[in-house]
This record gives sequence, structure tokens and C-alpha cells, in this order.
Amino acid sequence: MARPIQQTEFKAILDCLVLFPNGASINDIRSNLKISLPVYTVRRRLNILIDEGKVFSQGKGRALRYQLAKSLRDEPEKEEQIVLLSSSSQNILSEVAQPIQSRTPIGYNRKFLDEYRPNVTSYLSEVEKNELAELGKTDGERPAGTYAREIFNRILIDLSWNSSRLEGNTYSLLETERLLEFSEAAEGKDLKETQMVLNHKAAIEFLIDSADHIDIDKQTVLSVHALLSDNLLIDPQASGRLRSKSVGIGKSVYHPLVVPDLISECFSQVLDTARAIKNPFEQSFFLMVHLPYLQPFEDVNKRVSRLVANIPMIRLNLAPLSFMDVPQKTYINGLLAIYELNKIDLLKDVFVWAYKRSCALYSATCQSLGEPDPVRLRYRKIIFDAIGEVVRKRMNKRQAVLFIRSLSNETVPNEDQSRFIETVEKELRGLHEGNIARYKLTISEYNSWLQGWS
Repeated sequence: MARPIQQTEFKAILDCLVLFPNGASINDIRSNLKISLPVYTVRRRLNILIDEGKVFSQGKGRALRYQLAKSLRDEPEKEEQIVLLSSSSQNILSEVAQPIQSRTPIGYNRKFLDEYRPNVTSYLSEVEKNELAELGKTDGERPAGTYAREIFNRILIDLSWNSSRLEGNTYSLLETERLLEFSEAAEGKDLKETQMVLNHKAAIEFLIDSADHIDIDKQTVLSVHALLSDNLLIDPQASGRLRSKSVGIGKSVYHPLVVPDLISECFSQVLDTARAIKNPFEQSFFLMVHLPYLQPFEDVNKRVSRLVANIPMIRLNLAPLSFMDVPQKTYINGLLAIYELNKIDLLKDVFVWAYKRSCALYSATCQSLGEPDPVRLRYRKIIFDAIGEVVRKRMNKRQAVLFIRSLSNETVPNEDQSRFIETVEKELRGLHEGNIARYKLTISEYNSWLQGWS
């Protein structure tokens, strides 16, 4: 029986041809494919794509070249117009859009990092920083992470989905929501895609739960990498560790550092520099530039940078950066400009546009929220653990009442005990399949508990 044709093979070939607007040979295509295919397989797939009108060919023999059909070449261009680009960014875009053969190989430029002086050098203009601050601010002086916790479910789904989507993950928004809320993996998806989304959930929860004490330091970034890369690396020992071997960047002529001591040294310098930056938006964008540029880990570098870039927002109760609607190609081109040209304008346009988009979304979300309960905020961790304990130990109502009262006596001041008990009991009564993710409960744990609860 013949092996069924994988749609990923057709997609890989079409994606490759995007790099060659003037046509590509068989060798050009094979050397730039994301997947490894024999030459005869590439020819067969190309012939099918020609029959479908998606590709056409010109020339014969060694001069034979393949090109995308005009309709497919025009489609990405429409996508790119979502983000408004400055003239400087448009010039950069034309540079990184050149075929890879015409771009000059280049290594890590230490001067790009060395020349940045915190609070003297600034990638963002004062106008941009002030505008983002006005859009991103929330009400009043509150403990670190308060705003992120208020919109926890929304940011958990949005950021997990969008950051995964920018990696090529094919989970839809609704499929992501079902996975995170009901632990229900989507049918027909690669196991790596499911793991990627779940890893984002774990990393985002870590950042929000640790909001009152996290910093932009080595331990935090290593922890984020460990959570994001869990069960995804060939070498499990590489999770949460700086790399000790060389890595390559797909579709780029950039070659990151190889020497482990230099990687470690520059990693510390990036974090020290970022920590010294006072403006949260400049701090966030600096991390989005220099973490991927250094490539401190064997893989998952971009994902780490996107989540770590949210630390300043979480700590200062600013609207988060969820990367909602950011076109993948524009974002990748912005990074290519960093890698190969050390030019920031294209990625900066993406960052500013993406943050404005996020602010608009979360402003609407915030308007639908009531005033947060101060008791629930004050004892959030204790309430969180209490709910988990009641459910995982399958307590019935009588057992739960005794447990909550005992916990209250041990951990909560007298003046707050009645409100604390009332809050926990309300949370238990309001527990349902749609909000159990808040307490890191699985659907099986919830269903098992529910059988003996009523």
C-alpha cells in the first residue's frame, strides 16, 4: 500500500518557494526545506503542485526553475500590511527578503551589546515610550501581578496561543482554549504541538504566581526555559541550561556564538543590562532583541524572549504583551534583521504595534471586570492551595468545611477569617470545567471530586 502524501511536505515546498521570488532550482529547494526529502520526492510533489496551479516552471534541464503562482505570491503581501511599517523598516524588509544565497554570512557582533548603555541608549523614542505607558497603565498602585491575575484566564490562553502560533504551531485559538481549560488535546495534532501549548501555560503561571519577587535574572530566565522546553528537546539535560554546542538559524546566514564561556558571559551581560533599564517598555524590547540574538539555549530561544519580555509588564501591572494578530512572517523578518544586520527598526515596529493591539484588547476585558475582592487578593496563594487540596483529596462538603475552618485558624488573622472562609466556599461552589485551570486541576481530578461532593 502506498504511503499517504503528507500535507506538511507540500507546505514545506511552498514555504521554501516564498524565499525565491525569481524562481528556484531543485537544489535550491532541497537545501532550504525545513524537512528532509529525497530529490525524486521533491520532483513528484512539485509536479502535483503544478497540476493544482500553485506552482509553475520555466526552462529546461539545469536551467529549470520553479516559482509560486501569482495568487500565492500576492497572499503574503496582504498579510504584511497588517503592521504599519516605517520607511526604514520597509528598506530593512527588502534586505532580509533577498534569497539566502545573496546574503553575506555573519557571526555574533559583541559590539551590538557592548555599545548599549542603560538609560542612555534607547531603542524606543520618548514619544513611543510615553504613548505605550499611557495605553498600558491600569488603575492605582497595587501589588505586583495584580492586573495579570485579574485577567489570568484571558492572558493564559492568548499568550499561549499566540506565542505557539509564531513558532508554526497549528492549534487554533479554540483548540488551545479547550486544551488549557479541559486538558483536551486536539485530534490530528502533533504531540509536540500539544506539549508546546501546555509548556506555555506552565511558564505563564510561573511568571504570574512569582510576580511579587521575580527579577530579570539568570534563575528566572533558566526556569522559564526549563518550563517552555519540557519534553521538547532531544537532550533533556539541555532544558534550563545554557548551551554548550553550536546551533544554526533556519533560513538565515547568521551564525551565533559557539564558545560556552562567551555564551555565559554575554548572557549575564544581557540580563545585567536589561535589569538596569528603568523604562519597562525599553526593558521589554531590549530582551526581545538580545535574547534571540544571543541564542543562549539549544532551542526555544524566541519563546523565552516573548515570555520574559512580559516580566516588566506583570511586575508593574501594565497590560501584557500577548502578540495577538502579529503576522508570523513580519515577526521573523524583524528577527532576521537583528541577526544579520543588527537593525532594530522592523522588530520595533512589530513590538509597538503588538503592544498597542494588546492594550486595546485588555482594556475591553478590564471594563467588563468588577472591583477585585481585597481578601481574595490578599490570600490568593492560600485560597489557591485550599481549593486544590479539597479537590485532589476528594473531600465532601462536611470534610471541606472542617478543613477550611482549620486552615483559616492556622493561617489567617482573626479579623479576616470569616471573609476568608466565605471566599473559599464561594470558590468551591463556583468551580466548573471552565475555570479549573486556575487551580492547576485536571478534568479527571475535577470529575472524581464532583462525584462525592453533592
